[in-house]
Amino acid sequence: MNFETLQLEQYDKDILIITLNRPQIHNAINTDMRNELYQLWKFLKKNPKKLRCVIITGAGDTFCAGADLKERKHITLTAWKDQLTVLRKAIITMLECPIPVISAVNGAAYGGGLEIILASDFAYAADTAIFAQSEVKWGIMPGALGTQHLPRACGLRRAKELTFTGQSFTAKEAFHWGIINKICESHQLLSDVLTTAKTICANAPLAIQQIKKSLNTTQQLSIKTGYHFELKAYHRLLLTKDREEGIKAFNEKRKPFFIGE
Repeated sequence: MNFETLQLEQYDKDILIITLNRPQIHNAINTDMRNELYQLWKFLKKNPKKLRCVIITGAGDTFCAGADLKERKHITLTAWKDQLTVLRKAIITMLECPIPVISAVNGAAYGGGLEIILASDFAYAADTAIFAQSEVKWGIMPGALGTQHLPRACGLRRAKELTFTGQSFTAKEAFHWGIINKICESHQLLSDVLTTAKTICANAPLAIQQIKKSLNTTQQLSIKTGYHFELKAYHRLLLTKDREEGIKAFNEKRKPFFIGE
């Protein structure tokens, strides 16, 4: 499969490394990347026998800066909602993929980048990685299951603090809060992730798939229901002046002035 925004590398015969590949813009998620992620996860979901583990990382020194807000500067609300629909399909299909998915967080992971990490089965991060659920700073909110996955990872009160403030946090904090599983030296990150992936690949693949399905089913019975609330709340924000101001301020490289409308 050939993509413009994703780089695919087969490691050995059982492991696929997916690299978010827009380093010139910090691997921000644009329309093409949303579509390609959806197509890729849909393929992997239908063909689980081809692989035993998937690793997702970012090109350069960034994992993913979140949504490409420059692309959203002039789009209509209809186009914005269409983007969100594709992203929803991509994340839901990623969750439903029976193959284990590990995030290798090589750098900053903001907004949708953090949501990709939270949607993976678990994550290792470089000691230099930083994180933020930062959408509130630009007049919007998490739109890729962030309000569902973050409290499941770090607890409700911590998730409220992180999403209300939008402030960044370190790999050490992410580890202590349960958002990532391991901190690695930057030059060792991919090697450490591959070591774990190989251990998974050595185990019975059908057993792994059923374990993943059982764990997800029992721990997240209401996640799709909760996401309906998230989507309704997100759509309301699209009609606000603060949303317009947030995107305008981002593109003008200034601090936004929100009026609560």
